[in-house]
Amino acid sequence: MSDLGAIATGGREQSADGAAAIIRKVAWRLMPLIMICYLFAFFDRINISFAKFQLQSDLGLSDTAYGLGASLFVIGYVLFEVPSNLFLYKVGARRWIARIMISWGLATAAMVFVNTEWQFYGLRFLIGAMEAGFAPGVLYYLTLWFPPSYRGRITSMLFLASAFSGLVGAPLAGLVIGHMNGVLGMPGWHWLFLLGGLPCVLLGYLVLKLLKDRIEDASWLSPAEKSFLSEQIAQQSRHPDTGHSLLGAIRTPGFLTLGLVYFLIQVASYGLNFWAPHLIRVAGTHNSTLIGLLTAVPYVCGAICMVVVGRLSDATGERRKFVFGLLVMSAIGFFAAGFFDKQTGFLIVALAVMGAGVVASIPAFWALPPKLVTGAGAAGGIALINTLGQLGGIVSPIMVGRVRDLTGSTTPALYVIGTMSVICALIVLRGLPESLRRKDGVR
Repeated sequence: MSDLGAIATGGREQSADGAAAIIRKVAWRLMPLIMICYLFAFFDRINISFAKFQLQSDLGLSDTAYGLGASLFVIGYVLFEVPSNLFLYKVGARRWIARIMISWGLATAAMVFVNTEWQFYGLRFLIGAMEAGFAPGVLYYLTLWFPPSYRGRITSMLFLASAFSGLVGAPLAGLVIGHMNGVLGMPGWHWLFLLGGLPCVLLGYLVLKLLKDRIEDASWLSPAEKSFLSEQIAQQSRHPDTGHSLLGAIRTPGFLTLGLVYFLIQVASYGLNFWAPHLIRVAGTHNSTLIGLLTAVPYVCGAICMVVVGRLSDATGERRKFVFGLLVMSAIGFFAAGFFDKQTGFLIVALAVMGAGVVASIPAFWALPPKLVTGAGAAGGIALINTLGQLGGIVSPIMVGRVRDLTGSTTPALYVIGTMSVICALIVLRGLPESLRRKDGVR
C-alpha cells in the first residue's frame, strides 16, 4: 500500500490545483478496499491448487477430473460475465460489485459440504457464475475515477493484490492444509474454502457502504476537485464513436485481437496458478508449509515486476512493448520449468521468471482496452475481452491434467504453454492495429 503515496509523482504538474494531490486522495480513498477485495477474489481462484492433493485423495479424483473441476469455475464465469457487466452498467458498479462478493463468498464457503465428485463439479460452476463480472467490473469502475495517464500505475496496484494473494495466501494455505486437517472433524481443504469465502461477505457489505458510483457522489472531494477530475478523464478518454456500445466495441479494429491476446495470457496464468504447487511437489518437496512458501516466489517476483512496469509504462506511454517483453519472459519461464522439472532449485528460478512475466503481463495488458472503448462499450467490452481470456482458464487446467494422465509428466504441457506465450508475444508486437501501437500521451 506504500505505493499509494507515490502514484501521482511520476509526471509533470497539470495545474495549480494540484492534480497529483487529487489523484493521491482518490487512490487512498478507493484502492485499499478494492485491493483487499481483489486479493480475496484471486485467492478464491487459486486456493483449489493448494487443496488439490487432499481433495483428490478424499474424492478419488484423477488429474483430468481435477482439471475439469478447476475449469468448470471458468465455464460458469464465462457464461455470465458479459451479462453481469452490462447489468453493472445499469445498476451501478458499487451495488453490483457488492452483490458479486457476497454471493461468491457464500458459494466458496459452501465447499465445506462437498463430499462427492459431482458436488465438486456443480459448486465449482456455481462459484464461477457468482464471481462473473468482478474483475472487469472493477477495471471499469477505475476508468470512472482515474485519467488514462494514471491507469498503468493504478491497474498495477490493483493486480498487485493478486501477487500479494499468492505471496501471503500460499504460505497460509499451506499452514491451513497442514495444521487444521481434522479440526472440528473437517479436512484441511474444507477449512481453506471456509476461511477464503466468509470474509468476502463482510467485504461486500463494506463496498456497499464505503464506495461511491460517481465522482459527483464523493462528499470527500471539493466541487473544484470533482470538476477538475471529471474534466481530466473526459479530455484524456477520447475514443472513436464505434467504441461507445458493445456492438460498436466488437466492430472496433483490434478488439477481437485483444481478446485472443488475453486468452493466451490466461492460458499461461492458469498454468502457473493451478499447477505451481504440483510442480514443486513433483520436483521433490513434500512438506505442505514449504510448498506454500516456495509457491509464493513467483508472486513476489510478479509483484515487483508489475510495480516497476506500471511506472515505466505510464512514464513512457509504451504499453504494447512492455506487454511483449513480459510475454517473452513468461515463455522463457515455462520452457525452463519443463527442462528443470526434477531439480527444485532451478525450478524455483524458472517459476520466478515465469511469475514475473505472467503476473505482470496482466495489468500491463489492461492498459490497452480503454484505448479502444468507453461508456457501455467499456463496461461490456472489457467484460467480453475478459470472457474471451477466461476461456484460457478452461483450456489450460484440462490440457495440463490430460497431458499428465497420458504421459505421467507435466513437462510436455509446459512446453506447449511456452510456445503459446511466444505466439502471443508476436501478435502483440506485429498484430495490433495502429491505434494500439501508438504511445500514450506522456505525462
